[in-house]
Amino acid sequence: MFTGIVTDVGRVLEVRQEADLWARIGTSYAVSGIDIGASIACEGVCLTVIDRGETAGQGWFDVQISAETISKTNLGTKPWVAGKRLNLERALKVGDELGGHIVSGHVDGVAQVVGLRQEGGSLRVTFRAPEEFAKFIAPKGSVALNGTSLTVNEVSGCEFGVNLIPHTQQVTTWGEVAEGDGINLEIDTMARYVARLREWD
Repeated sequence: MFTGIVTDVGRVLEVRQEADLWARIGTSYAVSGIDIGASIACEGVCLTVIDRGETAGQGWFDVQISAETISKTNLGTKPWVAGKRLNLERALKVGDELGGHIVSGHVDGVAQVVGLRQEGGSLRVTFRAPEEFAKFIAPKGSVALNGTSLTVNEVSGCEFGVNLIPHTQQVTTWGEVAEGDGINLEIDTMARYVARLREWD
Protein backbone atom coordinates (compact mmCIF):
# COMPACT_ATOMS: atom_id res chain seq x y z
CA MET A 1 0.00 0.00 0.00
CA PHE A 2 1.04 3.59 -0.71
CA THR A 3 -0.18 7.11 0.07
CA GLY A 4 0.35 8.91 -3.23
CA ILE A 5 2.99 11.16 -1.62
CA VAL A 6 5.99 11.07 -3.95
CA THR A 7 9.27 10.67 -2.01
CA ASP A 8 11.79 10.59 -4.85
CA VAL A 9 12.02 11.33 -8.55
CA GLY A 10 13.98 8.51 -10.14
CA ARG A 11 15.34 8.13 -13.62
CA VAL A 12 15.25 5.19 -16.03
CA LEU A 13 18.87 4.15 -16.53
CA GLU A 14 18.33 1.21 -18.84
CA VAL A 15 15.44 -0.73 -20.31
CA ARG A 16 15.28 -3.90 -22.38
CA GLN A 17 12.73 -6.45 -23.53
CA GLU A 18 13.22 -9.92 -22.10
CA ALA A 19 10.37 -12.37 -21.43
CA ASP A 20 8.90 -9.33 -19.65
CA LEU A 21 10.08 -5.74 -19.86
CA TRP A 22 13.12 -5.14 -17.61
CA ALA A 23 14.14 -1.71 -16.34
CA ARG A 24 16.87 -0.30 -14.10
CA ILE A 25 15.82 2.81 -12.21
CA GLY A 26 18.22 5.26 -10.59
CA THR A 27 17.16 6.57 -7.20
CA SER A 28 18.34 8.66 -4.27
CA TYR A 29 16.88 6.07 -1.86
CA ALA A 30 19.44 4.26 0.29
CA VAL A 31 19.36 1.04 -1.70
CA SER A 32 20.96 -0.95 1.13
CA GLY A 33 17.61 -0.54 2.91
CA ILE A 34 15.54 -1.87 0.00
CA ASP A 35 14.79 -5.59 0.26
CA ILE A 36 14.64 -7.84 -2.78
CA GLY A 37 10.92 -8.40 -3.33
CA ALA A 38 9.98 -4.97 -1.94
CA SER A 39 7.28 -2.95 -3.68
CA ILE A 40 7.99 0.50 -5.09
CA ALA A 41 5.41 2.60 -6.92
CA CYS A 42 6.92 3.92 -10.16
CA GLU A 43 4.67 6.52 -11.84
CA GLY A 44 1.87 4.98 -9.80
CA VAL A 45 2.60 1.40 -10.88
CA CYS A 46 3.40 -1.02 -8.05
CA LEU A 47 6.52 -2.92 -9.15
CA THR A 48 8.62 -5.56 -7.40
CA VAL A 49 12.34 -5.01 -6.83
CA ILE A 50 14.30 -7.94 -8.27
CA ASP A 51 17.80 -6.52 -7.71
CA ARG A 52 19.44 -3.38 -6.34
CA GLY A 53 22.88 -1.90 -6.04
CA GLU A 54 25.08 1.10 -6.58
CA THR A 55 27.30 2.03 -9.52
CA ALA A 56 29.70 4.99 -9.39
CA GLY A 57 27.76 6.47 -6.48
CA GLN A 58 24.37 6.07 -8.19
CA GLY A 59 21.86 3.86 -6.37
CA TRP A 60 19.55 1.77 -8.55
CA PHE A 61 16.96 -0.99 -8.44
CA ASP A 62 15.71 -3.36 -11.14
CA VAL A 63 12.10 -4.27 -11.93
CA GLN A 64 10.24 -6.47 -14.38
CA ILE A 65 7.01 -5.27 -15.99
CA SER A 66 4.49 -7.75 -17.37
CA ALA A 67 2.54 -7.40 -20.60
CA GLU A 68 -0.65 -7.10 -18.49
CA THR A 69 0.78 -4.09 -16.63
CA ILE A 70 1.88 -2.48 -19.89
CA SER A 71 -1.60 -2.91 -21.37
CA LYS A 72 -3.27 -1.15 -18.41
CA THR A 73 -0.84 1.78 -18.05
CA ASN A 74 0.70 4.57 -20.07
CA LEU A 75 3.64 2.26 -20.76
CA GLY A 76 1.46 0.87 -23.54
CA THR A 77 1.39 4.16 -25.43
CA LYS A 78 4.62 5.81 -24.28
CA PRO A 79 7.23 3.17 -23.40
CA TRP A 80 9.94 4.06 -20.90
CA VAL A 81 13.28 5.09 -22.36
CA ALA A 82 16.63 5.82 -20.71
CA GLY A 83 16.51 9.25 -19.08
CA LYS A 84 12.78 9.29 -18.35
CA ARG A 85 12.00 10.70 -14.90
CA LEU A 86 9.60 8.75 -12.66
CA ASN A 87 7.62 9.56 -9.52
CA LEU A 88 8.68 7.05 -6.86
CA GLU A 89 7.17 6.02 -3.53
CA ARG A 90 8.21 3.18 -1.24
CA ALA A 91 5.52 1.02 0.36
CA LEU A 92 3.98 2.09 3.66
CA LYS A 93 5.33 0.75 6.93
CA VAL A 94 3.24 0.42 10.10
CA GLY A 95 3.35 3.78 11.86
CA ASP A 96 4.09 5.84 8.74
CA GLU A 97 2.19 9.10 8.30
CA LEU A 98 -0.73 8.80 5.88
CA GLY A 99 -0.45 12.16 4.16
CA GLY A 100 -2.38 11.45 0.96
CA HIS A 101 -4.93 8.63 0.60
CA ILE A 102 -4.75 4.84 0.44
CA VAL A 103 -3.28 3.85 -2.94
CA SER A 104 -2.65 0.29 -4.09
CA GLY A 105 -0.42 0.93 -7.10
CA HIS A 106 -2.84 -1.02 -9.30
CA VAL A 107 -3.55 1.33 -12.20
CA ASP A 108 -7.15 1.26 -13.44
CA GLY A 109 -6.59 2.98 -16.77
CA VAL A 110 -5.05 5.90 -18.59
CA ALA A 111 -6.48 9.43 -18.41
CA GLN A 112 -5.61 12.02 -21.05
CA VAL A 113 -4.49 15.59 -20.35
CA VAL A 114 -6.93 17.74 -22.34
CA GLY A 115 -6.28 21.20 -20.90
CA LEU A 116 -3.64 23.26 -19.09
CA ARG A 117 -3.88 26.79 -17.76
CA GLN A 118 -2.08 28.89 -15.17
CA GLU A 119 -4.02 30.09 -12.13
CA GLY A 120 -1.70 32.33 -10.16
CA GLY A 121 1.29 30.17 -9.26
CA SER A 122 -0.68 26.96 -9.69
CA LEU A 123 -1.38 24.94 -12.82
CA ARG A 124 -4.96 23.84 -13.51
CA VAL A 125 -4.96 20.54 -15.40
CA THR A 126 -8.03 19.02 -17.02
CA PHE A 127 -8.11 15.27 -17.66
CA ARG A 128 -10.44 12.98 -19.58
CA ALA A 129 -10.95 9.68 -17.77
CA PRO A 130 -11.91 6.41 -19.48
CA GLU A 131 -15.73 6.31 -19.48
CA GLU A 132 -15.95 3.19 -17.31
CA PHE A 133 -14.06 4.92 -14.48
CA ALA A 134 -15.53 8.42 -14.67
CA LYS A 135 -18.39 7.52 -12.29
CA PHE A 136 -15.85 6.92 -9.50
CA ILE A 137 -14.43 10.45 -9.66
CA ALA A 138 -16.16 13.09 -7.53
CA PRO A 139 -15.52 16.76 -6.69
CA LYS A 140 -13.25 17.07 -3.62
CA GLY A 141 -12.52 13.36 -3.82
CA SER A 142 -9.08 11.83 -4.27
CA VAL A 143 -7.42 10.25 -7.29
CA ALA A 144 -3.90 8.95 -7.87
CA LEU A 145 -2.37 10.29 -11.07
CA ASN A 146 1.10 9.04 -12.03
CA GLY A 147 1.42 7.97 -8.42
CA THR A 148 0.53 11.37 -6.94
CA SER A 149 -2.44 11.78 -4.58
CA LEU A 150 -4.45 14.72 -5.89
CA THR A 151 -7.77 16.35 -4.99
CA VAL A 152 -10.42 16.67 -7.68
CA ASN A 153 -11.73 20.22 -8.13
CA GLU A 154 -14.60 19.69 -10.53
CA VAL A 155 -16.14 16.97 -12.69
CA SER A 156 -18.04 17.29 -15.96
CA GLY A 157 -18.93 14.01 -17.61
CA CYS A 158 -15.66 12.15 -18.19
CA GLU A 159 -13.57 15.26 -17.61
CA PHE A 160 -12.20 16.41 -14.27
CA GLY A 161 -9.73 19.02 -13.09
CA VAL A 162 -7.02 19.32 -10.47
CA ASN A 163 -4.74 22.14 -9.33
CA LEU A 164 -1.00 21.56 -9.09
CA ILE A 165 0.67 23.95 -6.66
CA PRO A 166 4.26 25.02 -7.42
CA HIS A 167 5.67 22.67 -4.75
CA THR A 168 4.03 19.64 -6.37
CA GLN A 169 5.40 20.64 -9.76
CA GLN A 170 8.90 21.00 -8.32
CA VAL A 171 9.17 17.73 -6.36
CA THR A 172 7.44 15.42 -8.88
CA THR A 173 7.40 14.92 -12.65
CA TRP A 174 4.32 17.17 -12.92
CA GLY A 175 6.49 20.11 -13.93
CA GLU A 176 6.88 18.36 -17.30
CA VAL A 177 3.19 17.73 -18.03
CA ALA A 178 1.94 18.52 -21.54
CA GLU A 179 -1.45 18.46 -23.25
CA GLY A 180 -2.09 15.05 -24.80
CA ASP A 181 -0.08 13.12 -22.20
CA GLY A 182 -1.46 9.77 -21.05
CA ILE A 183 -1.53 9.60 -17.25
CA ASN A 184 -1.77 6.52 -15.02
CA LEU A 185 -5.10 6.74 -13.18
CA GLU A 186 -6.01 4.87 -10.01
CA ILE A 187 -9.43 5.64 -8.63
CA ASP A 188 -10.04 5.88 -4.89
CA THR A 189 -10.70 2.43 -3.39
CA MET A 190 -13.46 3.81 -1.16
CA ALA A 191 -15.23 5.31 -4.18
CA ARG A 192 -15.16 1.94 -5.89
CA TYR A 193 -16.78 0.19 -2.91
CA VAL A 194 -19.42 2.90 -2.44
CA ALA A 195 -20.39 2.61 -6.11
CA ARG A 196 -20.54 -1.18 -5.80
CA LEU A 197 -22.78 -1.00 -2.72
CA ARG A 198 -25.16 1.36 -4.51
CA GLU A 199 -25.62 -1.27 -7.22
CA TRP A 200 -27.24 -3.50 -4.55
CA ASP A 201 -29.72 -0.86 -3.31
